[in-house]
Amino acid sequence: MPCMESPSTLKQMRKVPRELARVKRSAELQLKTRLVGAANQADHELPDWLIADLRSNHAGEAGAVMIYRGILAVSKSSEVRAFALRHLETEQYHLQRITEAMPPNTETHLLGLWKIMGWLTGALPSLVGPHAVFATIEAVETFVDHHYQEQIVRLSEDGPFRGLRQLLLECQQDEVAHRDEAASLVVAKIGLLTRGWQWLVGIGSKGAVFIARKI
Repeated sequence: MPCMESPSTLKQMRKVPRELARVKRSAELQLKTRLVGAANQADHELPDWLIADLRSNHAGEAGAVMIYRGILAVSKSSEVRAFALRHLETEQYHLQRITEAMPPNTETHLLGLWKIMGWLTGALPSLVGPHAVFATIEAVETFVDHHYQEQIVRLSEDGPFRGLRQLLLECQQDEVAHRDEAASLVVAKIGLLTRGWQWLVGIGSKGAVFIARKI
């Protein structure tokens, strides 16, 4: 008789190609970021407005990491926890890449505050349930998509900061994928309370970016 694999074994085997592809992509992006980042910083001093943008990006990615840590600290849903773990890995990588692109000692002085606010943004909807979590991430990533786009259009494709522009494009693509995944998981109709929370998340994100650019 032919040897039959158990369902759990087959499931694990199906995961292997996806994991290998993810590891390969991560390594390629790391190498690319370091090369273009080194070239940009070696040849061109970053203007103040661009440092301010990077400072806001750094604060945002640090906050995003904490959003998913807040979710994982509170949520008991296996679906939500798997979602948060996947996205946490991506946000940690974004944070690393943005940090490498920044000049030393230029991060926001309020980084601790943004981390606390990020944690609460993940933890509070987790108390309500999966629907609230996914609606929150959809709102956050909708804002982040627009935030990155505003920066990308200011950087020329063949200008001195084209490597940084590529970095922002790659981060934006990941955030859009997160937004779309979260939106697809919001199975129930979004009510007025959830809409209000999404609005608050968007306004809070906008205010945080404004302040992080300044200090």
